[in-house]
Amino acid sequence: MPVNPEIVGREFPPTAPYLVGREKVREFARAVFATDPQHTDPAAAQALGYPDVVAPPTFAMVVQDLTLQQLLAEPDSGIVLQNVLHAEQRFRYSRHIVAGDELTARLTVTGIRALGGNAMVTSDAEITDAEGGHVVTATSVLLVGEGDQ
Repeated sequence: MPVNPEIVGREFPPTAPYLVGREKVREFARAVFATDPQHTDPAAAQALGYPDVVAPPTFAMVVQDLTLQQLLAEPDSGIVLQNVLHAEQRFRYSRHIVAGDELTARLTVTGIRALGGNAMVTSDAEITDAEGGHVVTATSVLLVGEGDQ
């Protein structure tokens, strides 16, 4: 089954709140070779005016992944995980993610573009804090091949 064009515009329910932990930020920083002390040392982050360690910019993907799981679980999407390649990722921040943040994300499928026998599926995850303030919009483009379905 090809990607269902009717998923464009589909909005998913908000994810459960994700509590950003200091150790998760540290682990992620190590994994992506983000060596600035603000990512691992609370005192260094506080010296810069943050209440705790600051997540590297790509950490938003951890929260966005919860929304992409919703999309991949949609039975009528036509998207089969084994045929998906994460093709592009962008972030638009209002503020940094900091340990202690409680984040919720809401995904909207914003477009599908045919590319040969494949489809490029674009989605935006609006990530907000516990007060409802915008933190980051994470945009993903998934390349979905037809493959054996």
